Amino acid sequence: MKRVLLASLAAFASSGLGAAPGGVEAMLAREIIGPRLTQAEVEDYVENHVPLMPAVKSAGDWDRLASKMRADVLDFVVYRGAAAQWRNYAGKVEWLDTIEGGPGYSIRKLRYEVLPGMWTCALLYVPAHISGKVPVHLAVNGHDANGKQSPYKQVRCAHLARNGVISLNVEWFGMGQLRTPGFAHASMNQLDLCGTSGWAPFFLQMKRGLDILLALPQADPQRVAVSGLSGGGWGTIIISSLDTRVTLCNPVAGYSSFRTRVRNHSDLGDSEQTPNDLALWTDYAHMTAMLAPRAALITKNAKDNCCFASGHALQPLLDAAEPIYKLHGKPDRLRSHVNYLPGNHNFDQDNREAFYRIVRDVFYGGSHEFAAKESALPSDVKPKEQLDVPLPADNVDFNKLALTLASSLPLNAGAPADAAALKPRRAKLRDIVRAKDYTVEAGRAGAEEKDGVKAVFWRLKLAGEWTLPAVELTRGEAKTTVVLISDAGRKASAAEVEKHLAAGRRVVAVDPYYFGESKIASRDWLFSLLLASVGDRPVGLQASQVGAVARWAHKQHGAPVSLASIGPRTSVVALVAAALEEKSVASVDTVEPLGSLKELIGRNVAVSQQPEMFCFGLLEHFDVPQLRALAKR
Repeated sequence: MKRVLLASLAAFASSGLGAAPGGVEAMLAREIIGPRLTQAEVEDYVENHVPLMPAVKSAGDWDRLASKMRADVLDFVVYRGAAAQWRNYAGKVEWLDTIEGGPGYSIRKLRYEVLPGMWTCALLYVPAHISGKVPVHLAVNGHDANGKQSPYKQVRCAHLARNGVISLNVEWFGMGQLRTPGFAHASMNQLDLCGTSGWAPFFLQMKRGLDILLALPQADPQRVAVSGLSGGGWGTIIISSLDTRVTLCNPVAGYSSFRTRVRNHSDLGDSEQTPNDLALWTDYAHMTAMLAPRAALITKNAKDNCCFASGHALQPLLDAAEPIYKLHGKPDRLRSHVNYLPGNHNFDQDNREAFYRIVRDVFYGGSHEFAAKESALPSDVKPKEQLDVPLPADNVDFNKLALTLASSLPLNAGAPADAAALKPRRAKLRDIVRAKDYTVEAGRAGAEEKDGVKAVFWRLKLAGEWTLPAVELTRGEAKTTVVLISDAGRKASAAEVEKHLAAGRRVVAVDPYYFGESKIASRDWLFSLLLASVGDRPVGLQASQVGAVARWAHKQHGAPVSLASIGPRTSVVALVAAALEEKSVASVDTVEPLGSLKELIGRNVAVSQQPEMFCFGLLEHFDVPQLRALAKR
């Protein structure tokens, strides 16, 4: 890890920093830390904060730990905020018409409420002849625009039904009939901003699906399977690890350990894969072990052209789970399968037949009563028009739900003015953004003077974890100091810098995390999600960095500084930093600021566009006016 950082600095040293560009604009654009250093630092930081598998000596020890992890994830990740009210919500289920399936089964359409006003749709594949209790299966899917009518999903459900397994094929948010802007996965973080888990609808959609299956009179509660590809593989491990009603699961190319993802960027998942604080309580490796002693088949593809390829993703999961299955005396209940042909991102016949084999062996005792060899028929794959299910015209989506939640926020809309009232509000803000008090180790990276402007280039090392590039500019004798940040990075701030220099101010132009030279080179917003999943908040990191620079500049020059920002995103960062840094920040000036956090929801802004803005619970307690009140001196 350290070698990566040293290599980045060495590359910088040979980049010609001593060359003499001209003008303020060129000074601001001077490379200081290079394009890879922040990437290396965020990788190291996240990797160091993902929990390792604990050492346990008995199945009982593990079961107690697994039960606690399960409860913690449900309580502190899934059912947060308004989602706590949905936990036991008895949503409506509406059964609709039945259509002909194919030889041996029929298909019944239905729709059900995931939470109040939010509906999804599904298809129930029912065997033609049912005697006694039979296995049930929940088919979840991933990022496939076809949704529930994806051919590989239809064929799987048809084969299971033809062989006596009732199968529920559910539509996924953002796909198929739910492929709308309001159900885009990167919009779920609007709920997080309101202090309600954006992860909850995803979990509840699967939980309600299991509820529906197990309410069927023919359902055998001892034989409950879940399977899915990609995002469906993710859904499979989530519901199967957290809901012990699942007795057999087959996640296909759907997940890897957070530790694996840090170094294999193809695996970095979007919002539902990487919810706030999940890695405070568990990791996907732990969740794989949490399946024990229930039956599980972990499927990966050898040449996966999307994510979670077998070569890097499979073994860490098996390393975590195999010892736990052995402690339970059930090593044979954990299987793995690698698909080589075609080997790409698929749940095609080879992978499906591996699933059928474990269903046969576990649910049917190996009996050939259940056919593990697939015999799909053309009639098993039906066109979209035949499978569409009517949904309410006013169906609530992530964005509509966030708009409703935001309408009554923040909870305390007042802006207290006296110091006694401000103190607990600052403490609350510090807690929400997970602020830190970073120490600063400043290293000069060069200096120059041109046209009466002196520039000193700084590498500011914060607590040994983050390195910020900063340019300190003066013209003549500076009277005061301003720390400046910009949405477009310091190199685009020349006009504002000139104004401050003309007013006799010293300018420290700095790029905090994610902005300017501190931009993440690979999968930028996904690493911001990962930061939030290990317990940090990107806006809190940025504000903490800016606050640290303010303290350093205060100490350097003997007086509190002003903060200045350019753009809506850094305006929020500056206000949070000023609110928390009372002693070293004298004032804050925002150019082109954000007027309200509610604007993000009103425009249906995605977390991929502005990841730091969707800090969990920020709008629940603070909007921009409340932040300004805290920042005012």
